[in-house]
Amino acid sequence: MPAPLSDLEINAALDQLPGWTRDGDALLRRLEFSDFRAAVSFIVRMAFYAEQHNHHPDLRNVYNRIELRLTTHDAGNRITERDVKLAKAIERFVWV
Repeated sequence: MPAPLSDLEINAALDQLPGWTRDGDALLRRLEFSDFRAAVSFIVRMAFYAEQHNHHPDLRNVYNRIELRLTTHDAGNRITERDVKLAKAIERFVWV
């Protein structure tokens, strides 16, 4: 089971993840795209990264807005290094 990160480790990770915030025991990212098609396209591309990392975000999509929440279920729904790694991977392609 992955170990939850400490508050200090989470804050250090967030310093390297502009746009991400902490929402309780999850990393949170809100995105807004030009339209619904662009938002859904992002979701599809992100799904490949999630599969590659074997870690899947909770997501919500309303028209052109997406909300991503990363938490590790195997760690009692706490933030782990797996969440940080996926957040970094998402940031590398988010506006491509």
